[in-house]
Amino acid sequence: MRFSLAPTLHLLVLFLSYQHHSSPGLKANTLSSFVDATSNIEPSPSPSLTMELSSSSNFTLIASAEKKEKTRNVIEEGLARSRAAIHEAVRSKKYASENNETFVPHGAVYRNAHAFHQSHIEMEKKFKVWVYREGEIPLVHLGPMNNIYSIEGQFMDEIERGMSPFAASHPDEAHTFLIPVSIANVVHYLYRPLVTYSRKQLHNVFLDYVNVVAHKYPYWNRSQGADHFFVSCHDWAPEVSGSNPEMLKNMIRVLCNANISEGFMPQRDVSIPEINIPARHLGPPRLSSSSGHDRPILAFFAGGSHGYIRKILLRHWKDKDEEVQVHEYLPKNQDYFKLMSKARFCLCPSGYEVASPRIVASISLGCVPVIISDHYALPFSDVLDWSKFTIHIPSEKIPEIKTILKNVSGRRYLVLQRRVMQVQRHFVINRPSQPFDMLRMLLHSVWLRRLNIMLHL
Repeated sequence: MRFSLAPTLHLLVLFLSYQHHSSPGLKANTLSSFVDATSNIEPSPSPSLTMELSSSSNFTLIASAEKKEKTRNVIEEGLARSRAAIHEAVRSKKYASENNETFVPHGAVYRNAHAFHQSHIEMEKKFKVWVYREGEIPLVHLGPMNNIYSIEGQFMDEIERGMSPFAASHPDEAHTFLIPVSIANVVHYLYRPLVTYSRKQLHNVFLDYVNVVAHKYPYWNRSQGADHFFVSCHDWAPEVSGSNPEMLKNMIRVLCNANISEGFMPQRDVSIPEINIPARHLGPPRLSSSSGHDRPILAFFAGGSHGYIRKILLRHWKDKDEEVQVHEYLPKNQDYFKLMSKARFCLCPSGYEVASPRIVASISLGCVPVIISDHYALPFSDVLDWSKFTIHIPSEKIPEIKTILKNVSGRRYLVLQRRVMQVQRHFVINRPSQPFDMLRMLLHSVWLRRLNIMLHL
């Protein structure tokens, strides 16, 4: 058994026909490297098929295998129909739906609104995720629900509660498989007290889990992990691949730390937003939707000197300009979110890692994000065209921030700000999740990558 890029539709090319802000050399044709690397993989046989069985057991095994093959064929045929439906939506440039929808994507913020709309419809109708049952909390099946790693726990909780329409009732009906290891909890519980930064313990926990499910079930082996994924916002999450690079090279990594210079592959991996969820809330406040006339601050940032980009920013701009307000720490009598809501542009520099929760906070507050990063694959870029609602400033141009922002015309600013308001729904967490919100966008990103492979049985 092997897998390859779906021959009827190089689907991600529809969504990935762009260049990342911070990676001008990254184009859609990078998809071919993944295809070349994976199309001829021959996975090892499942241990269950190498056992010596009696004739009666052989009969049962054959009947069971035929049933499973029929189910898998039904799944692959359903995916083929979804690819065809998306193709048709792109060709006809028409919106097609069987239901009365409260939201239909349209406008310049989407790379292809028709493709996205139809793909989301297909996902809502068909997509099923199986969560492996092995393991016990807190390292497995439980993640943080608050603070900057919270999307990990929120997604795991959403899909595991049994209330999600995307949760498969049996693994044979699943399109993808979630590895429910919480990287944040592994670090939290196994690295206290912090006496070493060695990733060995993290590697051992993650690889042991994958080995257990790979030997117990046939699902990992039939695709070499290409239809398996895990979700994490922890800075160390990308490094789990180092536990066994060959075995884990096809697995979908759903990450906040989406750094292309450190091995993140947009054609395989998924970039998700970093969001700081306070206790008893589901995200940052939404204080204002006012436009530039009611926003007296040109640009705003407040934060610690974390990472080289912030050090440059603070060195050039800290407490030096009334229009470009950059602070390391705010006085206790000043409200961080209220100041953001009074700014036309919110500076979102990378910290120790490329992602920043300020992007989601800016969008929530109707402030145009100014993304200051290098090598960052922005979240949901399969669908969203970030150049249409944000400003990107590479780190070497930090001294020119004021000049760059002053050169944004009033008309262009209003367009950018209106589009920020338009994409807000994609950066909101709802429980239970709702169509087009952040958790569904995460699922849709995984769905796209599953659409882009076909299992050969």
